Amino acid sequence: MTSVTILVDVQNIYYTSREAWQRNFDYNAFWRQVTAGRTVVKAIAYAIDRGDEKQRQFQNILRAIGFEVKLKPFIQRADGSAKGDWDVGITLDAIEYGQHSDVLVLASGDGDFGLLADKLTTKYQTEVEVYGVEGLTAQALMKAATRFIAIDEALLL
Repeated sequence: MTSVTILVDVQNIYYTSREAWQRNFDYNAFWRQVTAGRTVVKAIAYAIDRGDEKQRQFQNILRAIGFEVKLKPFIQRADGSAKGDWDVGITLDAIEYGQHSDVLVLASGDGDFGLLADKLTTKYQTEVEVYGVEGLTAQALMKAATRFIAIDEALLL
């Protein structure tokens, strides 16, 4: 059985799915697709915590599906800008769990992960499947991935 680690950049997937499709990502359909015929090593969804009830309900749904949910507080800067990304956390977990998996599934369109995908495939011989919205996923990430799977109707609510 093929082993898989699943890492989801929740903010990136939410905003790109909304921008491209005006719809939400279907985490249940995604889970069924990426786990079919595979043993899950680790599954983590990375999100920003704004502390509202609707978000807590969504996080509980992710947990019920099978994800560990990692949260960072939403930080509003004095100048009005906001901070809250998980790039370093996702990268550390990808290296930790990806080297013990046949496949690492990364749901994100963030081009910063191109280097990560390249490292996993070359150093650890881990296949990297990237799920992202076509047209909103960085070319560098698509190029570095073993496979790019476009988020389409089948993965939307």
